[in-house]
Amino acid sequence: MEFRRINSMPPYVLATINELKADARRAGLDVIDFGFGNPDLASPDIAVDKLAEAVHNSRNHRYSASRGIPNLRLAIANHYERRFGVQLDPETEVINTIGAKEGFTHLMWTLLAPGDACLVPAPSYPIHIWGPIFAGAAIREVPLAEGQEFLDNLERSWEYTWPKPRVLVISFPHNPTTVCVDLDFFQQVVDFARERGLVVVHDNAYADLGFDGYEPPSILQVPGAKDCCVELYSMTKSFSMAGWRVAFLLGNREVVAALGKLKSYLDYGTFQPVQIAATVTLNEAYEHPKFVREIYQSRRDCLCDGLENIGWEVARPKGTMFVWARIPEPYRELGSLEFSSFLVREAHVATSPGVGFGPGGEGFVRFALIENEQRSKQAVRNLKRALVALG
Repeated sequence: MEFRRINSMPPYVLATINELKADARRAGLDVIDFGFGNPDLASPDIAVDKLAEAVHNSRNHRYSASRGIPNLRLAIANHYERRFGVQLDPETEVINTIGAKEGFTHLMWTLLAPGDACLVPAPSYPIHIWGPIFAGAAIREVPLAEGQEFLDNLERSWEYTWPKPRVLVISFPHNPTTVCVDLDFFQQVVDFARERGLVVVHDNAYADLGFDGYEPPSILQVPGAKDCCVELYSMTKSFSMAGWRVAFLLGNREVVAALGKLKSYLDYGTFQPVQIAATVTLNEAYEHPKFVREIYQSRRDCLCDGLENIGWEVARPKGTMFVWARIPEPYRELGSLEFSSFLVREAHVATSPGVGFGPGGEGFVRFALIENEQRSKQAVRNLKRALVALG
């Protein structure tokens, strides 16, 4: 049979590592898993308690609201005002999505069509590449770099692309590279987009995971951002609610309305007890992200210290829940997929190969900070034994 929308998709590179990991575990080996960015911390108690209470009310078993119940939309608007000083109209500038990936993918359906072009950083989280492709659009990669260099790359990509792109996808703090930006950077992005009629989609997945005093900004803090920008905010990392699938699209009211129109055909919203629990969590546990951030920063320090002690020099991230590590020189010729496979086989440590995030990720592996410090120290000991070429 022919499956036209997915036939062009290559094999999922990260699945190769998952298969090796599964084989090793079936053989009785203890694989320390830094591969999948799946938060291991418990969701807030108040979320669990409110979910249990709400699920026993049969009135909550019916279809819910595709846009999100009013109190949930008000709660995220209040959260954005507390966290970023951004005022949002919960009726016109906020919509609930069933996780950020669902929201992003369907958003691409509203913004792009066959023949359109979309600017995407390289490397990028896979759905940022494939979401526009699923909508039939062509991808124009913008080499990712710090600050002004990225803006220069963006200018060149715009100038040499035809037809002119309709959408720019960005995400800072960035997965996988952990690049972080400031409000001045976002101001330049907004100015760039307004001058060219671009819609900017900013995936703010790691909005609360900034380290060493760094506070990740929202692009909606920039004057004029709502003219051309929308932002995705998720409770996955900030509140350790990955499996709950609660996220939001915020910002430009025309774009929010367009997604709402599409979603009205596609779904009836997240299970209502989940929405109720998320509402209470945003209202009453809004300090929880600080607790989460401290744990990830401690794990970052433990892993980076350990890698540096065995001779693997890595950049210490200012944000996200990842460490983006250049493959050590003696192993660089293996490439990221073979090197990640080697680490599973020889060190019993799973990472994500950089090539899984597009060609721009080659030469790197990504560690997700989802193992506690004791496990991270064991991983470093395993790596020291396996990476003999480091001396």
